[in-house]
Amino acid sequence: MNAESTPKKRKRSRYAKWGYLFISPFFIVFIVFSLIPLCSTIYYSFFQYYRQGLKIIGPTFTGMANYVKLFQTDLPNYLGNTLLIWLIGFVPQIIISLLLAAWFTNQRLNLRGQGFFKTVIYMPNLIMASAFAMLFFALFSDNGPVNGSLVSLGIFSQPFRFLASIAGTRGLISFMNFLMWFGNTTILLMAAIMGVDPGLYEAAEIDGASSSQMFWRITIPLIRPIMAYVLVTSLIGGLQMFDVPQILTNGSGNPDRSATTMIMYLNNHMYSKNYGMAGAVSTVLFLICAALCFLIYFITTNNDGFAGNKRKRGVHG
Repeated sequence: MNAESTPKKRKRSRYAKWGYLFISPFFIVFIVFSLIPLCSTIYYSFFQYYRQGLKIIGPTFTGMANYVKLFQTDLPNYLGNTLLIWLIGFVPQIIISLLLAAWFTNQRLNLRGQGFFKTVIYMPNLIMASAFAMLFFALFSDNGPVNGSLVSLGIFSQPFRFLASIAGTRGLISFMNFLMWFGNTTILLMAAIMGVDPGLYEAAEIDGASSSQMFWRITIPLIRPIMAYVLVTSLIGGLQMFDVPQILTNGSGNPDRSATTMIMYLNNHMYSKNYGMAGAVSTVLFLICAALCFLIYFITTNNDGFAGNKRKRGVHG
């Protein structure tokens, strides 16, 4: 018995070597381009290291001084700006994407021209964010076509300065993020819904369940892993928001720095060659992002466990 099992183990080890060989490029690229820069950023966040003209100051170890100085600035306000702008864009994005995904995958409706509509809603995702921001800057400027139409229709007596008001600027940035990403979210949710066993819907229909009951009791619970993925990736993208507000506000984040995001604040330190403070901002952003993603994961898995426990109690009880 032992003599027969030895060759099998050797074969497995040989195959394992090929597996490690094929997956090694990913880990090499990850270590070189992600892990080492991340460790370097965290390392330099504890140093005074910046350029003053042609003179380089440091690196001089200062401990937590950069972090203390960082939280004495307007960093919490910039974090609040980033999360608020992301939420304003994400909430309608997930609602509309869910509705569109449910309609497109509903066999009863059998909508025509689905390929055309899918292409149209996904197209904004293919446009560069910089070009999209320049387009909206031209459309919603004081003398732009949107203001011209609103004044000619009698809705406003004079042009509304969208980019001079806090609500207008944040609303435009959120609206652009919504337009660029709701198509991608719709495609992901459609794929998730199409992966649900059709037999579940047939059984529910036989039991007299309505469409809304099937949506909330079958579709939503079964696509929750994809919903969690969409939420996590959208959160990471929202915290890294830079190009749209940077171009739309010409890098100032005005009015009253209400559109300044965390990455815009980081970019200001990188532009001024203050590497220590930039490293501290990057580290804080990484920790916030990791904590929020862990919270989403914990809530999702906790709900799964709770539901699983209830089902077990129902079966055994």
